[in-house]
Amino acid sequence: MKLSDRAGKNCVRCNIIFTCKPEAIDECDCRKIELSFEETQFIATEYNECVCNSCLLQLKKEFHASQKPKAIFSWSGGKDSAYCLHKVLTENVFDVRYLLTTVNANFKRVSIHGVCEKLLDQQAAAIGIPLLKVEVSEGTNAEYERQMEAVLLKTKLEGIEYVIFGDIFLEDLRAYREANLAKVNMKAVFPLWKQNTTHLINDFMSKGFKTITCCINDGYFNEAWVGKEIDNDFLKALPGNVDPCGENGEYHTFCYEGPIFKNAIHFTIGEKVYKPLEIKLSDDSVCSTNAVTKGFWFVDLIPF
Repeated sequence: MKLSDRAGKNCVRCNIIFTCKPEAIDECDCRKIELSFEETQFIATEYNECVCNSCLLQLKKEFHASQKPKAIFSWSGGKDSAYCLHKVLTENVFDVRYLLTTVNANFKRVSIHGVCEKLLDQQAAAIGIPLLKVEVSEGTNAEYERQMEAVLLKTKLEGIEYVIFGDIFLEDLRAYREANLAKVNMKAVFPLWKQNTTHLINDFMSKGFKTITCCINDGYFNEAWVGKEIDNDFLKALPGNVDPCGENGEYHTFCYEGPIFKNAIHFTIGEKVYKPLEIKLSDDSVCSTNAVTKGFWFVDLIPF
């Protein structure tokens, strides 16, 4: 069959050749794609010429994305972030435009977790969502709030109204986040709020996620616990005063594999470093404890 017999034309969107027969619409390629009236109207505002089936499907997705509220996802790189992002993407209620991470500009590492910036970048690339960084160097709340506000105000110009967090039960932290967002007229969303942390960590593992401790609190653990894989043996060995998800700040993790990633993140285990630091636990900590934190153990995760 000749190309002319198939009424081939170039797609105005991607330029591939496809079958187009406006005079015999039932024979057109586009008849294979079901479109609602609203979807058709959306596509018509973008293009006044026919497009191929592949582009029709993509435009259909874009239409539905445009109907969802736009959001930023607060990304720490750890297990709770990964699990929460998976839940948000699966439920498909929000159009997640960006990941948002606070980075120490002096050390080029993720704040609190201590993971190097290169591994953070590799996570974002494997997830496929653009990454925004809030850079801090002074280590004060005032600087953090100032830098965060500047980034959020820019995203508001794109119509983004929500920021999604993976926090589970710390009331003071939730109130702090909500108050900061209120300053820029944005709203916080907490998809994991008040969920059972034993269930969360077990479901996290059952979904195929893999994660390693990158920072541990010496009020609960000794040096041997940093750089450990989170698995059933890890959970069985946890001290009784430790929340299974480490929600009181007992430990932090780096997630390197799972259903949200297109590929695993590869690294080797480097040196362990101790950083002295006196802190006071929140009054609403779920696990009662007499633990006294004098500092944190970090492990250097070295990207391949």
